[in-house]
Amino acid sequence: MTAIALPALPDVGEGDVRIPPSAVVSDALAVAKRNLIGLMRVPTTVVFSTVQPVIFVLMFRYVFGGAIRVPGVSYVDFLMAGIFVQTVTFGSMNTGVGLAMDMQSGLIERFRSLPMARSAVLAGRTIADAVRNLFVIALMVLVGFAVGFRVHTGVLEFGGAVLLLVLFGVAFSWIMAYIGLSTGNAEAAQAASFPLMAVFVFASSAFVSTATMPGPLRVYANHQPVTATVNAVRALVLGGPTAGKVLTALVWTVGITIVFAFLSVRRYRRAV
Repeated sequence: MTAIALPALPDVGEGDVRIPPSAVVSDALAVAKRNLIGLMRVPTTVVFSTVQPVIFVLMFRYVFGGAIRVPGVSYVDFLMAGIFVQTVTFGSMNTGVGLAMDMQSGLIERFRSLPMARSAVLAGRTIADAVRNLFVIALMVLVGFAVGFRVHTGVLEFGGAVLLLVLFGVAFSWIMAYIGLSTGNAEAAQAASFPLMAVFVFASSAFVSTATMPGPLRVYANHQPVTATVNAVRALVLGGPTAGKVLTALVWTVGITIVFAFLSVRRYRRAV
C-alpha cells in the first residue's frame, strides 16, 4: 500500500497564521471569561485578597491613626487613597502567580496549539484581574465609609479616581505578568513580587506624608508611580490641585503598560 503524504499543518504558535485584530479582542475576552469563571469557582481567592487591605484600614485607622497627624485633613481621608492604591498594587500579584501556575500546569502549551493570538493569553489575564480589582475597590470604599472616610468632591471626580485605580492596577499586572513568566513557578513568582511591591507601596505617600522621610528616601518616594497615583487619587476625592497630579499618574500608568506589555509578550513567546 502506498503511503499518502499529508501536508504539514502550520504551527499557529509560531506566527505563521495572521490573527485579525477583531479576533485578538475576542480571544482576549474569551481568556478573561475563563479566568473570571475560575475565580468565581474559588471565591476564597477574592475573600483572602480583601482581608489584607481591610486589616491595613483597621490597623492604621485605630492603632496608628492616633499617632499620625496630617495637616489640613483627617487621617482617615488621607489614608483611604493610599489603601485603594495599595489594594490594586498588591492585587496585581495574582496576575504573575496565575500565569506561573498556568505554565506549570501545561495550560499555556494548550493555548499555543490553538489558532489564537499569543497576546490574548496575557491580555485576558489582565482584563480578568481588572474586573476583580474593580470589585475589591468597591468593597474597600464601603469599608472606608464604615470607618469614617468621606468623599469631598463630586461623583465625576470619584468616578475618575476609580478609573485611574483600575488602569494603574492593569499597569502593575503587566509588571507581574513579566515576573510570573520569567520565574515560571508560582511560589517563586510570589516570592519575587512581594519585595518589589513592598518597596513601591511602603516607601510612598500611601500612609504618611513623604515630608517626614529622610532626604534620599523622600526623593525616591516623591518620584515613583505609587506616590504619583496616590496623590492623584487623593486630589480627586479630597479636592485641591488635580490636573497636574492626574496627568503625572497617567504618564506613569501608560508608560508602565507599554513597556511591560511589550516585555511580557516577548517573554511569553520565548517561554512557549
